[in-house]
Amino acid sequence: MSRGVQHQAGGFTLIELLIVVAIIAILAALLMPALSSGKAKAKQAGCLSNLRQLEMCAQMYSGDNEGKLADNLPGGEKTNGWVLGNLTLPADSTNQNLIRVGELYAYANNPNIYRCPADPSQTAGIPRARSYSMNSWIGSRSMENSFPSYAARTYRTFVRESELATRGPNDLWLIVDEHEATIDDGWFLVTMDDSQPFASAPATRHSHGYGLAFVDGHAQGYKLRDSSSWAPFNQRVILPTNTDWIKLKEVSTSPFAGIQ
Repeated sequence: MSRGVQHQAGGFTLIELLIVVAIIAILAALLMPALSSGKAKAKQAGCLSNLRQLEMCAQMYSGDNEGKLADNLPGGEKTNGWVLGNLTLPADSTNQNLIRVGELYAYANNPNIYRCPADPSQTAGIPRARSYSMNSWIGSRSMENSFPSYAARTYRTFVRESELATRGPNDLWLIVDEHEATIDDGWFLVTMDDSQPFASAPATRHSHGYGLAFVDGHAQGYKLRDSSSWAPFNQRVILPTNTDWIKLKEVSTSPFAGIQ
């Protein structure tokens, strides 16, 4: 064997290693959107599951209270309510005890179902306790008492289970995934006279969509189609003609007979 000649057995050359690294990087780049989409879908599914569980709690509460629906009043500071507290107050925003003293809590005993898995909101680095609010037309007569345009009982409020039949339980929503910028008490305002479109705004965190639980027990996601519905809050102008606003109103209450 002649001197100076050496044979290298096994191993990779530098060029081969660089090629392998490049291939791995390309595969990772291709997989990342799919993985991200999978995580987003899992969070959306978790949110809808939470909403269904809360609606079932509301049904059980009504069954135990002779058909009376859980109390839902504006303000957040009251003795009775499906949930208590106002998330705009730092002391309330992370306080799970305000969930535990609510009328629905005994039927699930799990504060985690009151928060959407995709909700990014925090107070002083601590996740806020709640992401959901209840339809302002359900649980009290507040909408009839608070707005002059409803003084003639133009639209229905619902405080007893028997009243829900006038609308149809599968077409009337109970609990909504609310936007972190507007959520305060557990009362989600829907003004049927268009005086305050999206004063309480639905969440946008599920690919520009949000979840609703209906009084018949099902939950579904609503996609926000109008770009103004998910624009940054300091740039939003919500008009009464906004199709997302109209769609939500259609399942929020019903007019009395003869009212169009």
